[in-house]
Amino acid sequence: MAEPSTPASPDSPNSAPAAPAAPAAKTPAAAPAAKAKPPAPEDKPFNEFVPQLLLPALAKECQAYGGPAPTLVFEEGPMPVVGGNCWLVRGDLPGERRFWLCFATPDLGAIKTIALAEGGSVPSLLEPFLSDEKKMTLALIVSRLVQRLNGQKWLGPN
Repeated sequence: MAEPSTPASPDSPNSAPAAPAAPAAKTPAAAPAAKAKPPAPEDKPFNEFVPQLLLPALAKECQAYGGPAPTLVFEEGPMPVVGGNCWLVRGDLPGERRFWLCFATPDLGAIKTIALAEGGSVPSLLEPFLSDEKKMTLALIVSRLVQRLNGQKWLGPN
């Protein structure tokens, strides 16, 4: 029978040289500090987001179509057509064209509706606005509102 082999001791002449030690893994503390992501514009409080970011972006985007910027007002007031209080962005365009973007509560994720009126008339229809969207962003709100106004042929030389 064969004798069981025994591992060679480090001092024995038949032992293989020891492998070099692997470099120590970098610890998270040794890594450069990750830059903190700035908060998204949508993280601002609603009553700051709308007047400071939404209104200027909306005016600029409307002007990009070649027409004048709408007169925009952010206020709490009665919802067009159905009444009841809401937060709204009211816009006036040349030709007695008006629109209302209504927020049921002071929150970007709130139920939103839009109403339109032309020629000084009162709005008679309240439409859902961005009702299927999960995440609200400044760019999304502006682009969809401008798209809706342009669909009415209210912006620029349509």
